[in-house]
Amino acid sequence: MNRRSMLSPSGRLALSLCATSLFALGLGSLDAQADGMQHAAGMKDKAQHAAMDAKDAAHAMADHVTGTAEVGKQAPEFVLTDTDGHVHKLSDYKGKVVVLEWFNPDCPFVKKHHMNNKSMSKAYESVKGDDVVWLAINSGAAGKQGAGLDRNKQARNDYGIAYPVLLDSSGIVGHAYGAKNTPHMFVIDKAGKLAYVGAIDDNPSPDVLGEVNYVIQTVGHLRKGESVTMNQTKPYGCSVKYAS
Repeated sequence: MNRRSMLSPSGRLALSLCATSLFALGLGSLDAQADGMQHAAGMKDKAQHAAMDAKDAAHAMADHVTGTAEVGKQAPEFVLTDTDGHVHKLSDYKGKVVVLEWFNPDCPFVKKHHMNNKSMSKAYESVKGDDVVWLAINSGAAGKQGAGLDRNKQARNDYGIAYPVLLDSSGIVGHAYGAKNTPHMFVIDKAGKLAYVGAIDDNPSPDVLGEVNYVIQTVGHLRKGESVTMNQTKPYGCSVKYAS
């Protein structure tokens, strides 16, 4: 006679219930493991999709950038969003003179012109009008000095910048233009051709202003229909904080 048959009916019932409970616990443990594996797989899928979305976004932006910058040639087309969420397409400004200023709010040379002397704002005020558009562009990658939406929104407010600051965190537009420094200045004429590339002025020190402001000079020539004799100078400032 086995031990189970020696048990009373109530004992056999208790034993059966115990076995059933243990079996249920085992299934519950397996279910929990399966749920955990599914959650981990789901998280992995989300991470992969996020990476693919970021890659697709970069490719999409690349589709909006054409050519490379060269004085006398058509300026590379681009589409960028500013710190207020407004989209800017270069070709929308055809028929106007466009000034591009490569920007990094934490660069000492940018502070020279935006905080210590207000010379960038003064240059903007000097040339602004219905026929001139001035855009700052930050090509700093995420995590780099002076990069990111919040930092640039704050800087625009702190420095009293009256024109848009566009974000190019992928660096695609910066590379297309060959922007090397902050500030690095580009002036595009009304036909969309690059008229000037280089420094903002003729003094590369981090604190002393130059005697000649090349941007004001260039815009003045273009407004008068004159040729730009000084169409390229050596830029100075901090290096643009590209991702690579």
